[in-house]
Amino acid sequence: MIRHRQAPHRHLRIRAFVAALVGVALAALLGPGSPAAAAADGPPLNTPVATLDAAVRCPSPFQHPDREPVLLVHGTSSTYDESWGWGYLPALRNAGYDVCGVTLPNRSMGDIQNSSEYVVHAIDRIQAATGRKVDVIGHSQGNMQIRWALKWWPGLQTKVDDAVLLANPGHGIGGGNLFCAIPCAPALHQFSLGSHFLAALNTGDETPGPVSYTNLYSYTDEAIVPVTTAPVNGARNISMQSVCPGRIVTHFGFLYDSVVYRTVVDALSHSGTAEPGRLPFGKCLDVNLPGVSVAEATAATAVAAANMSAELLSASKVWAEPSLRSYATP
Repeated sequence: MIRHRQAPHRHLRIRAFVAALVGVALAALLGPGSPAAAAADGPPLNTPVATLDAAVRCPSPFQHPDREPVLLVHGTSSTYDESWGWGYLPALRNAGYDVCGVTLPNRSMGDIQNSSEYVVHAIDRIQAATGRKVDVIGHSQGNMQIRWALKWWPGLQTKVDDAVLLANPGHGIGGGNLFCAIPCAPALHQFSLGSHFLAALNTGDETPGPVSYTNLYSYTDEAIVPVTTAPVNGARNISMQSVCPGRIVTHFGFLYDSVVYRTVVDALSHSGTAEPGRLPFGKCLDVNLPGVSVAEATAATAVAAANMSAELLSASKVWAEPSLRSYATP
């Protein structure tokens, strides 16, 4: 059994390595940034610009001026390569998109307010590099960084066309409360039900600005519990079972499911949000997104589960949720 799984793991590592070769750090494309530019008409950023630039990879040069560039934001206990490098990155590039990605600090286990600065900066700089609005796609916790950035840095709202949220825990999950009965990672405190962070994120307009928000969720997502927390007020909320009745899409499965991918591309390629009615006949027949085998999806899921277990044990832990930044304090 183990021997059979080694090949997909090697294949995934090769794909991630190729992704690293064809992407370059943002600073190489734009030159040194300035704190004022990085702030994007919002609160000043605490993270050094050089650090923010180094966390973002983009194609060099951008090759598709007819389409908006795409920024991929990963979730908890992961990295850009681990979440996106083997699936969405090559699939979207082959579909004719310039794809950028950001790797959040501490495998996204730290203060979400800090990691959100990486998303703020990435959107701002990619838009400056291309002169076009940016489409952002998030998975899991990555959606919280996207929404936090768009809420508290309103200047970004005119720089983003689509925000596509996959497996979004934006109203909290009960698992966070369970893990944080003892000291846990800061991010887990923040996406626990009833956190101060969630109250600040969801107070007022949950989908600010002219951005088209598409929120995809699944009744078989084992992490977003209760599933009633998944919809986002003001977004086009689409359950995957409403598109394909009986379909099983797990939390990590959002990164390789073919119907999720088709819905994402529909949002990117049309004005406004995704509309399942535009998806092709037979949309429910495929299993995985283009170029991803069942073996690769299985291997990637195993890697993600192992990383989550390791991070729950090894990540820096605190007794209490990080304090809200002054800009988000009522």
